[in-house]
Amino acid sequence: MFDRAHSPRLFALPPGADFPARLVEGLISRLAHEPPEAMARVTLYLSTARMQRRVRALFDGQGARILPRIRLVADLGRDPLAGLPPAIPALRRRLELVELVRGLVKTLPDFAPGTPVFGLADSLARLVEELEAEGIAPAALENPALAENHAAHWERSLAFLRIVGRCVDNSAGEGRPGTDARQRRIVSALSDLWQQAPAQDPIIVAGSTGSRGTTALLMAAVARLPQGAVILPGFDFDMPAEAWQILETGPAPGEDHPQYRFLKLARGLGVTPDHIHPWAEGAAPDPSRNRLVSLALRPAPVTDRWMAEGGGLGDLRDAVRNVALIEAPDPRSEALALALRLREAVQTGTRAALITPDRTLARRVTAALDRWGIVPDDSAGQPLNQTPPGRYLRQVADAVGQKLTSEALLALLKHPLTATGAGDRGNHLRFTRDLELAIRRSGPPFPTGETIAAWAAARGEAERLAWADWLSGCLGDLENPAPRPLADCVAAHLARSEALAAGPGGDRARSELWQDEAGRAARLAMDGLAREAENGGLYTPRQYGELVAGILSTEVARKTEGAHPLIAIWGTLEARVQGADLVLLAGLNEGTWPEATPPDPWLSRQMRLKAGLLLPERRIGLSAHDFQQAAAAPVVVLSRAARDDEAETIPSRWLARLTNLLGGLPANAGPEALGQMRDRGQALLTLARMLEKPGITKPAPRPAPRPPLEARPAELPVTAIRTLIRDPYAIYAQRILRLRRLDPLRAEPDARMRGTVLHDIVHDFIRNRPEVEPAAAAKARLLGSAEAILTREIPWPSAQRLWLAKLARIADRFVGAESRRAGRGTPVVLEEKHRLAIPELGFTLTAKPDRIDLLEDGRVHIYDYKSGRPPSPDQQKHFDKQLLLEALMAERGAFAPLGPREVEGATYIHLGGEGQDKPTDLTPDLLDETWRGLTELIRAYHRRDKGYIARRAVFESRFEGDYDHLARFGEWEMGDASHPENVG
Repeated sequence: MFDRAHSPRLFALPPGADFPARLVEGLISRLAHEPPEAMARVTLYLSTARMQRRVRALFDGQGARILPRIRLVADLGRDPLAGLPPAIPALRRRLELVELVRGLVKTLPDFAPGTPVFGLADSLARLVEELEAEGIAPAALENPALAENHAAHWERSLAFLRIVGRCVDNSAGEGRPGTDARQRRIVSALSDLWQQAPAQDPIIVAGSTGSRGTTALLMAAVARLPQGAVILPGFDFDMPAEAWQILETGPAPGEDHPQYRFLKLARGLGVTPDHIHPWAEGAAPDPSRNRLVSLALRPAPVTDRWMAEGGGLGDLRDAVRNVALIEAPDPRSEALALALRLREAVQTGTRAALITPDRTLARRVTAALDRWGIVPDDSAGQPLNQTPPGRYLRQVADAVGQKLTSEALLALLKHPLTATGAGDRGNHLRFTRDLELAIRRSGPPFPTGETIAAWAAARGEAERLAWADWLSGCLGDLENPAPRPLADCVAAHLARSEALAAGPGGDRARSELWQDEAGRAARLAMDGLAREAENGGLYTPRQYGELVAGILSTEVARKTEGAHPLIAIWGTLEARVQGADLVLLAGLNEGTWPEATPPDPWLSRQMRLKAGLLLPERRIGLSAHDFQQAAAAPVVVLSRAARDDEAETIPSRWLARLTNLLGGLPANAGPEALGQMRDRGQALLTLARMLEKPGITKPAPRPAPRPPLEARPAELPVTAIRTLIRDPYAIYAQRILRLRRLDPLRAEPDARMRGTVLHDIVHDFIRNRPEVEPAAAAKARLLGSAEAILTREIPWPSAQRLWLAKLARIADRFVGAESRRAGRGTPVVLEEKHRLAIPELGFTLTAKPDRIDLLEDGRVHIYDYKSGRPPSPDQQKHFDKQLLLEALMAERGAFAPLGPREVEGATYIHLGGEGQDKPTDLTPDLLDETWRGLTELIRAYHRRDKGYIARRAVFESRFEGDYDHLARFGEWEMGDASHPENVG
């Protein structure tokens, strides 16, 4: 197949070439004059499974023929080798490392604080795998030079790594090696075998850059075989010798350059880059663009050659005639513009691929394509922890070991996989809705099986009782925080998950938990955890939840059913060895492309360099190579967003180099070429804006609905009069439309709850007050009652302690004031509802006073407890008329136990702050004025022409009403005139 050569045989294809297609064409052309069986003697090692499938499909398209042996480089790690046991499962190694890391964190709690133990173990496992893949023995960590001139953190980390290295060292052949170690041993053995007895049949390694040590070792061994060859993707044939020289002899390794890996591979084989020959001539879709991108990405010390070499690029408008540059204002606009371009590709029958390392952007583009029913073939799939089964398993695991909140319970009950095995999900959703309403109205914030059973028993429905029994059984033993063996944790987790998915009386096998691709992937992940659980130690529920989340985050669920054959989303790895007619490079911002280097908690950069490990710049170099490859496609769209969700972004360094080079070559029409690129991108953004532009709708006016008189309320409590004055629209929504704001699902110890419990404490103190009680005994009784009520009513220990401490601070003042009040009168009315009919208005005023005391002289005094700040005199005069109206009701005999009584005074008792009383100045004139104002107010709203205006006189503009969204506040301003309108 190949002519005899005295140097290693290296071939390459230029950036932008359809690598699988050109690979197959080259193989067929080189064996065109050989017998058909010659192809069967060829062994082809490829880098990815996707490329393997594409190569097979391309051979199938060439008609009936014998195929070569097509294998993956990774398959070598699974080959049998005498004396070498199978590789240790990756999960088993991680579980073992978890135990080591847990001991480290326990000893050094300040080591990587905030990072989950499984996350640390995962990064440690990657480091161990890197050592194995690069052929670095753990003994290299024993080098004393590694710890020189480093902070104590790195020294402690290195000491721990040396212990780990001794634990996982299999260099002596004892125990089971890791996957990377086994693959390297097999490749090393194969290389030694070929040195002694070289293989005579053609062997080709294609599509790999040789960035990993084991792969580079295989490529070097194959390249030296008599009929061996290596075919590199995206090799820059336009780089001059001086650029290669600078890349090799610069002051620092040029690992961040896209071509550095090829230089390192060639030098490792004892040749120079000019020994790398084209696999196929004319494979580059646009050679002029390749020369432009090559010059833009030259090593930094050579960029001074831009002006000198730029003149030879010709008219740059030709080089970028098929390139568009989208500079979107935000990620949403970027995603929609990209989706529009992909939709156009579908219409024209163009094979297109979106390439981006930004998975959030990829999901946004997928969502935008959904409006046209286009499902892209996403090679990266979806992280398993974000699929329905993955979220479900995480929710079930997170519910254990602590009090179950109502929010967590309802999220689990509403999950689309819950109760899918009983065939009666409708009833399940109905009961869930009823339970949610009950929890919102009256709690408890931490439901249990007992409270759910009691709720169902009060309803008395057989199906509801069965549903509650099923749910109570599933929620049993949730709060136990004790650590358990990992195998027990997995078994309990799976049992609870399957029982919840089955539903009441359902069949676990019929549930949808383990169905479709995501379910099967989740099943495999959990089965693997169950299989290796004996290698784990004891886990608390929280640690187990972190473990499950970590495992699911490393797995991927792929769904290709229904994917459009022309539209794909590729990761950067697939883009190196795939081909498409249209390529969209998206997310070209620093921190995204190239991605920010993740922090290494184990070794510093200098430590890595001394140990011979890969440097962080390697990632940047591979990412740069991906950019150079994709930017050379036949038609290209480059895109970035000028802002993300937080701040302005910085263009990717490679995009910045390209635009700077174009802008700096006016003699080659570079600025005009750049302008045309931007114009093409702007056209897509304009289409996106037109697609998103809403219909022209007139803003809503300030509402003032005028319902029929018979629909208007004939009864209001005194507390609602304030609302009628300040925000009449709220009365309309609440009392006429009968709309009620739902209580929050996540109950919290807020001001409303504090006010309610303080009222209970005070009333309990008053009702149980003896005739004679010393101040010290009264204070002790108050605080004892408070502690008992807080413990019973408030399930948050921190709120219990805080509120009790605040009450203790004002206890002496309150007890002293109560002693004085007790000497003046006796409480007669305590939170009892009473009515005052006003026949001339056809209206009834109601009140539920906190407390009314009958004084010794026959008059009464009205009290109201306030946990917040009491209203000022002016506020009481014009808006907050609660005590004034209760005084009027008392004088008119509205409170039956008292009859008509003269009101001696009214006082707000402040249960916060310093606990001071705030009396209200009750004068005959003020009460007369209040009565006149009330009658005028009620008469006004008994006329059809009076509308319930929104936010008529709110206390401050930032006030948030319960019905502002219904009134469409925000479309109108506080200064706008109202728009009265008859309704009903």
